[in-house]
Amino acid sequence: MANLKDIKRKIGSVKNTQKTTRAMKLVSTAKLMKAKLAAEQSQAYAVKINDVLSEISHKINKYRVGGIKSKFFDINDNPKVVDIIFVTADKGLCGGFNIQTIKAVTNLIEEYQSKKAKVRLKAIGKKGIGYFNFKGVELFDQKVGVSSAPSPEVAAEIINESINDFLDDKTDRVIIVHNGYKNMISQQLRVNTIVPVKTFDPPEDVSTSMIEVEPEDNTELLENLLKMYFEYNMYYALIDSLAAEHSARMQAMDNATNNANERVQELTLEYNKARQSAITTELIEIISGVEAQK
Repeated sequence: MANLKDIKRKIGSVKNTQKTTRAMKLVSTAKLMKAKLAAEQSQAYAVKINDVLSEISHKINKYRVGGIKSKFFDINDNPKVVDIIFVTADKGLCGGFNIQTIKAVTNLIEEYQSKKAKVRLKAIGKKGIGYFNFKGVELFDQKVGVSSAPSPEVAAEIINESINDFLDDKTDRVIIVHNGYKNMISQQLRVNTIVPVKTFDPPEDVSTSMIEVEPEDNTELLENLLKMYFEYNMYYALIDSLAAEHSARMQAMDNATNNANERVQELTLEYNKARQSAITTELIEIISGVEAQK
């Protein structure tokens, strides 16, 4: 039977851990409220600007309207160089949050390398950087402190580097990968091909569309729209990932707190059994001593 002092010390240790995990859960919950609001407010804009650019791409590629030609809309089924920008957390203790992103990036690497394409990894967040460094995978670029404190300026800087390389024919495709916020208890992996701008085939009743692509003299407007599209998608990936990170950490700390509570109950039961056994042993020894004196 385990020593009573050892069991009591274990109970105290688990309770201290439980206090820490409970506090971390409360902190993550508070941070989640703010990040969740920012992500939800940004989602509608991100979805709309993606839909607008996708429809413009469709009209330019299918109907060649306005005589507009842009490299950003050229469909390339056999890219030679692919930029993968992926977002992970700077901190741990958030369950499988980072693993989902890392698995998706690993699968993309295998997919493009099987097609003889070169993959350039651009990592945002310590956890992703640490993983691929440990695996000996070369990182083309890496940034720390961005995923935990997103800003439009930094997001624009990150994505514009890849966009400029695309225009200079140094890369043929740009993909953003991150684990996004779905709800309070779950996250959703997002793999978004930014360049070339993806095209979708709208329903037959396209006449209901409010988008009209005008002639070449409005290419400046299109360029400004593209710039907003690139930069905002990168920024949205960062704030969406941050909300998902807090959600995952809140859930992980809640599970850890519940597990600690169960462990305390198990140790308490073990302590009571050990104590009862010790008392029983003492009573037997006393009775035996009395009987021996008789």
